[in-house]
Amino acid sequence: MKIGFALGNIGPIGTAEAVSKIAQRAEALGYDSLWTVDRLLWPVKPQTPYPATPDGSLPEPYKHVLDPLDALTFAAAQTRKIALGTSVLDIPYYNPVVLARRLNAIDVFSNGRLRVGFGLGWSQDEMDATGADMKKRGAMADEFLHVLKLIWTTNPVEFHGKFYRVPKSYIGPKPVQKPHPPIYLAAFAPAALKRLAVMADGWNPVGVPIAGMEQMFGAIKQMAKEAGRDPAALAMVVRANLEITDKPLGKERFIFSGTSEQIKEDIAGCRQIGAHELFFDPTFMRGAQVLDRWLAIMERVRGLI
Repeated sequence: MKIGFALGNIGPIGTAEAVSKIAQRAEALGYDSLWTVDRLLWPVKPQTPYPATPDGSLPEPYKHVLDPLDALTFAAAQTRKIALGTSVLDIPYYNPVVLARRLNAIDVFSNGRLRVGFGLGWSQDEMDATGADMKKRGAMADEFLHVLKLIWTTNPVEFHGKFYRVPKSYIGPKPVQKPHPPIYLAAFAPAALKRLAVMADGWNPVGVPIAGMEQMFGAIKQMAKEAGRDPAALAMVVRANLEITDKPLGKERFIFSGTSEQIKEDIAGCRQIGAHELFFDPTFMRGAQVLDRWLAIMERVRGLI
């Protein structure tokens, strides 16, 4: 099981100095990957409650966000081996042709180290700001992924769909990775899981207990088999939102929260159910939004594995 860590593009930690030092330290510590997250707005009066807090309020770190792809490009220039991923880009906010060009550039600059995680977004405010349609986002995602793969793998490219059109054109350069960089989906609803099984290279779950991940990934692989794909080719890349405490938490604790021993149990659980990769994000951990503290957490987590 490979191990990754958040690059720190969200919150006060998101500075040029911090991103540079985090990237270089992660590679020196032997981490396999670095990951950025996408957040477009911190609306003052949000239309959609934030799904990860009890009262629906958005965390303060979301007020300060470095672009996830620019942050990866910056990190690519200062590292040599470590993989560079997004967890996740929200499909409705992007045009697939323009995004393909940006992703191609990162894969070329990094010599084939890009990984692309996608989601469908949940914020009505961000949908409004980008002109996206919450009701059509699923149908658009199917076409979006198809266009992206065409651009990555063919020349000339031509596509005429319901939502996107590409006149017969040459688009390059192509990514270094063949046939294309891996695509992971942060899917949970039945339709999204079906899309993953048919079109993606892996699943990027977050906040799901070990037993739930095992059950859902089994269902994903079964759907992939029914679609004529090799289920063994699908990867599970687990996002671990980290909260290390001094005292043990009770049975109702969130996964990857608690003492070092409790988190080690979660790590072992991910390995046992066949997770291919596990990456840690301490963005919301108390005191983590200071560079020295972030680097210390990186070292501590590396020692747990």
